[in-house]
Amino acid sequence: MPETDPPQARLLDILRVFAALGMASFGGGLAGWIHREVVVRRRWLSEEGFLTGVALGQVLPGPNSVNLALYIGQQLRGLSGAAMAFLGILGPPFLFILGLALLYGWGLGMAGFGVVLGGVAAAGLANSLTTGLRTARHMRGAWPWVMAGATFVAVGLLRWPMIPVVAVLIPASIALAWAGSRARG
Repeated sequence: MPETDPPQARLLDILRVFAALGMASFGGGLAGWIHREVVVRRRWLSEEGFLTGVALGQVLPGPNSVNLALYIGQQLRGLSGAAMAFLGILGPPFLFILGLALLYGWGLGMAGFGVVLGGVAAAGLANSLTTGLRTARHMRGAWPWVMAGATFVAVGLLRWPMIPVVAVLIPASIALAWAGSRARG
């Protein structure tokens, strides 16, 4: 069966898709949502083309999701496609945050405003915990739990800076995973 060309993406569709993705993403994982929209649902890119964009997005400076959006837009429609993807992924969230900042300045002196912000903080914490629990379901063996516990103790309890802790624990995790795979195989 011969391969068919992917459907031609209209500029307005690129803008609309990336605007929806930008507004729907909180706290990471955006590459998975972009994959679903661009590769699975709309078939604008092949799996290989998407993975190339992910790799480039990770090695280039700037946020990975913005880099990925720029790459996809450029692949779909050149410079104008990149511009639409960029405006979509950053424009609506920027305006939303700007609106929240204005609302915050306006409501700062209002009674009960702190309670509302406390509720928002609790929702954010619940979102982070849910993501952590979903990840924990896939952890196998003792070493991932040891690394997670070490990270929690170092950063959460001892208040050590995150970057040096991760800079030490990532190579340790890789070495432990490599040693474990060699012992099993």
